[in-house]
Amino acid sequence: MKLIRWGNPGKEKTGVLINDIKYDTSAFGEDYNEQFFETDGLARLKKFLADHSGKLQQVGANERLGSPVARPSKILCIGLNYADHAKETGVALPTEPVLFLKSTTALGGPFDDVVIPKDSVKTDWEVELAIVIGKKASYVDEADALNYVAGYMLHNDVTERGFQFERGGTWDKGKGCDTFAPMGPFMATADEIKDIDNMRLWLKVNGKTMQDGNTSNFIFNVPVVIAYVSKFMTLLPGDIISTGTPAGVGLGFNPPIYLKAGDVMELGIDGLGESKQVLKAYVKN
Repeated sequence: MKLIRWGNPGKEKTGVLINDIKYDTSAFGEDYNEQFFETDGLARLKKFLADHSGKLQQVGANERLGSPVARPSKILCIGLNYADHAKETGVALPTEPVLFLKSTTALGGPFDDVVIPKDSVKTDWEVELAIVIGKKASYVDEADALNYVAGYMLHNDVTERGFQFERGGTWDKGKGCDTFAPMGPFMATADEIKDIDNMRLWLKVNGKTMQDGNTSNFIFNVPVVIAYVSKFMTLLPGDIISTGTPAGVGLGFNPPIYLKAGDVMELGIDGLGESKQVLKAYVKN
């Protein structure tokens, strides 16, 4: 299945994508959140779809898409997980996964605007594969790790490099700004993805290809990442783990290239669709 959420921010309804057509599943009566995943929601949704085959209403073509899953308890990210990206940033290859948190308030839809934060001059892009956790996970064995996956999504891990590297402390300052986690357009359930270790991912800025990578180049693959993270914290159903970005980020150019108001990011992953975000300048509300 391919899950979508649609409608105004904070008031999204649920839906599914079938043969590239969006259908409303709000009559199912649940959001795609922690409780949904924890209570075998995917199986119950599958039955709902079978029971309502041919009866679902289509979602309007102009309706906004939100994040495919509701705000999770946490968004975890793996840094420097592609050798080519580690090289372009000038750091040694990590011997263990680099782990940081991205604020849940950064979560947004796949076609929402990205707002350049106040005082930012180094906002950057990062196309990434995101994992959605399907059941509570703690001290997971690597061999069993994929059994904890509900599905996968496209994620743009937007980052402010000055906040990340020049303001002291951890990376989180540059990662968690509002609008900095566009997800989707849909969550594909795990059975939809045939080879998680061979998925092309790409990103363009103003029509120019900046990133063109493949998950075959992971330093730490999906089972390793899930097992590793679960050693340090309990993963809850609906939690998101973003698995890192390939080479081609703005920081890696000489001189670096950063985003400005009016720029357009387009990105995609094999089997997980495409998204597009326009950069907007910060304006005080």
